[in-house]
Amino acid sequence: MDWFLALVIFIVSYVFIISEKLNRALIACLGGVLMLFTGVLDLNGAFLDHIDWHTIVLLLSMMILVSITSQSGFFEFVAVTLAKMVNGKPIPLLIVISTLTAVGSAFLNNVTTVLLLVPIVLTLTNLLHISAIPYLLSVILASNIGGTATLIGDPPNLMIGQAVDHLNFNDFLIHLGPIVVVIYVTIMIGVCFLYRNQLDVSPHYQRELMGVNPKTYLRDRQLLFKSVTVLTLTTVGFIIQPLLNVELTSVAMAGALLLMLLTHEDKQTEEVFQAVEWVTLFFFVGLFMLVGGLKEVGIIDEIAKSIIHYTEGDLPKTALLILWASGILSGFVDNIPFVAAMIPVILEFQEYGMSNLDPLWWALALGACLGGNGTLIGASSNVIVAGLAVKAKQPFTYMDFLKVGAPTAIISFIISSFYLYFRYLIFFQ
Repeated sequence: MDWFLALVIFIVSYVFIISEKLNRALIACLGGVLMLFTGVLDLNGAFLDHIDWHTIVLLLSMMILVSITSQSGFFEFVAVTLAKMVNGKPIPLLIVISTLTAVGSAFLNNVTTVLLLVPIVLTLTNLLHISAIPYLLSVILASNIGGTATLIGDPPNLMIGQAVDHLNFNDFLIHLGPIVVVIYVTIMIGVCFLYRNQLDVSPHYQRELMGVNPKTYLRDRQLLFKSVTVLTLTTVGFIIQPLLNVELTSVAMAGALLLMLLTHEDKQTEEVFQAVEWVTLFFFVGLFMLVGGLKEVGIIDEIAKSIIHYTEGDLPKTALLILWASGILSGFVDNIPFVAAMIPVILEFQEYGMSNLDPLWWALALGACLGGNGTLIGASSNVIVAGLAVKAKQPFTYMDFLKVGAPTAIISFIISSFYLYFRYLIFFQ
């Protein structure tokens, strides 16, 4: 009976989240509390096993870093510099911002990248008096695609890398990097075509922009030096994290606390915490509890095992099914618990005589990461951008994103299917 209650609570909550009749965080937290009240989850299990505090604290830390840095005018400076590079033309600007997002998501992580770039996007679109929504949607798509390319770009890749000893940073880059480039170029061509007639900048605003000196936006040079230095150190910490043998969350926490200490005379601690996107953080807490309920009653495990049963151990069929199943499911539930459930199942395939499981790991990584573009709650970065957009009074709905995200995900899966088949699977026929 618990499985039925968990499924009903999840579906009803999901319907309300899509409808956007009430605040997303309120609905997600309410659904999580219902999981507790019905006995599907117990409080200790929810807080200790299912809520990913690493993700929550990483987000909180990066929000603090970005909030303090933004007070110096740094993001406006970068925004105006970028816009002047492309003469304020909207489509070239879209390409520049999206490419920065994709590269940043690969070598930092997609959550950090969107937190850094969304303030730049909002500043630019405000200067040019155009809608920020096409740029924000493009940032989401690029972050999920770019994050697929490396071990540290997206949490599912990090989980796979930790579970499989012989896969390292270079393996992910070599095996996933080429297809990510192909997918990114394909999707960007489509995005530029889609928005070609919707982004129109007045020549007056273009001339105004070209006459602006980016340095005039730098409001506090001392704060700029402190914040950019700490932000750079934190970024370097992310890159060399495997050498430090320290969790990414610990690096982010250290950066946030260091910057708060260095700027506490100028920026009161209370002010810094008030600028945090608490609604986004609580949405994640509720979402982790909702998905945790499904995991607790075994629904996610059953989905994973059904995939294995259906394919009867055939490697090409299994790899393609994992790609599509993980991709589609990652659009509707957070990809982290699904990947957590799939990793031990894939490892069991060795008992069925499969000596080379690498194609299955690449299929899982591609599906789980690229599937994040399927819906607005498919990946952490999606939710963060949506929250920042609401705060900036440039909101977009679940359906607004679905119209762009779902086709992007499907095209990505089709391209990935051909890539997997011709690079890894054709020899197993």
